[in-house]
Amino acid sequence: MLNRTDLRGRVPRPAELRATLPRAEVNVDAALHQVRPVVEAVRDRGVEAVLEYTEKFDGVRPATVRVPQAALDTALAELAPQVRAALEEAITRARAVHADQRRGDVTTRVADGGTVTERWLPVSRVGLYAPGGLAAYPSSVVMNVVPAQAAGVGSLVLCSPPQAEFGGLPHPTTLAAAALLGVDEVWAVGGAQAVAVLAHGAVDTDGSELDPVDMVTGPGNVYLTAAKRMLRGIIGIDSEAGPTEIAILADETADAGHVAADLISQAEHDTLAASVLVTTSEQLADAVDAELERRVGTTKHTERVDTALRGAQSGTVLVSTVDDGLTVVDAYAAEHLEIQTANAREDAARVRNAGAVFVGPYAPVSLGDYCAGSNHVLPTGGFARHSSGLSVQTFLRGIHVIDYSEAALREVADKVVALADAEDLPAHGEAVQARFEGEAR
Repeated sequence: MLNRTDLRGRVPRPAELRATLPRAEVNVDAALHQVRPVVEAVRDRGVEAVLEYTEKFDGVRPATVRVPQAALDTALAELAPQVRAALEEAITRARAVHADQRRGDVTTRVADGGTVTERWLPVSRVGLYAPGGLAAYPSSVVMNVVPAQAAGVGSLVLCSPPQAEFGGLPHPTTLAAAALLGVDEVWAVGGAQAVAVLAHGAVDTDGSELDPVDMVTGPGNVYLTAAKRMLRGIIGIDSEAGPTEIAILADETADAGHVAADLISQAEHDTLAASVLVTTSEQLADAVDAELERRVGTTKHTERVDTALRGAQSGTVLVSTVDDGLTVVDAYAAEHLEIQTANAREDAARVRNAGAVFVGPYAPVSLGDYCAGSNHVLPTGGFARHSSGLSVQTFLRGIHVIDYSEAALREVADKVVALADAEDLPAHGEAVQARFEGEAR
């Protein structure tokens, strides 16, 4: 069922390997010309433009952009008990993991009377995005809000698309998750217009201020990603997220049913979702294909899953050894990487590039999506080669504080002057020498 690439006997060099491996083609640049009018209209006309595009794209026009507190309270009160319990467990585990990520201030004494302190300060105000569209994502609310709160962000606003079937409000489970987390500012807006109003701010239909933010985080479709790219600089962003990905490195010890189920689990997100199996065993590849044929027809989103699995972004890669497989998955740099090999823990420890690594048969990606405690907002499109997933660090800024006494500056003054002269920037040196003018030389 999956397209096959046979790399047994030869693993190409990195550049060729990256070009050979399956990957979804998402052209953010092509979407820029479509989102530019939206962003500029929101900048110039505020909420009027936000609501016009919301009605055009989402088929509903909310009375206000900001969701009333009563709607949040109602959503939480009406949340199914089993869903509430699951969200509470996810929040508890995520808070435990993210609490340990908080960095403390560090002071380094570089000379007598001379110190440099690195202070870690949270971003003041952050806009968090929870997608709508094909599914509701209360889990994304958890994954965005928990690290921001752990970082100490003082002001949070959650954006999620309004739904016609819910009277122009975001999905009630999304609202309930926000309420559980103590987020009381929620805007019913999605897509590029959400990023635009977060960046520029506006005045709501009831006259209340929609204050702009300093940073926007959270995944979305290509138009939201294009808006984040366009507005980067006015706002900080976490990443440019593309379609979800799973790669599984497996040998002959893996269970074909587990592998197939995990490939399907990511394929149900989107027709562009990527499901990639890298294996040393042709017999396992055959068995996985057979399991996929059996399982795809019985899953709820059959058509979506089938399209994703048959797409050019998905496939099986055959390799000679687990070492070769590790080379392949490091080149691919998957958002989610499962290791299902005989020595899974040891092999996982050798992985260099992945958004998150799931070890062994009892750590499926689905666990990480919801209740592992890890964050599921992760780099896609090979960005894991150089970028991390969402964490407390995303919302912190390191600021160096330089504190030197007169004696400490005097000690290094000639070095500063020498370097300033070497760069032909003599005024830099003179700024130091001015502190000691009139002294005997």
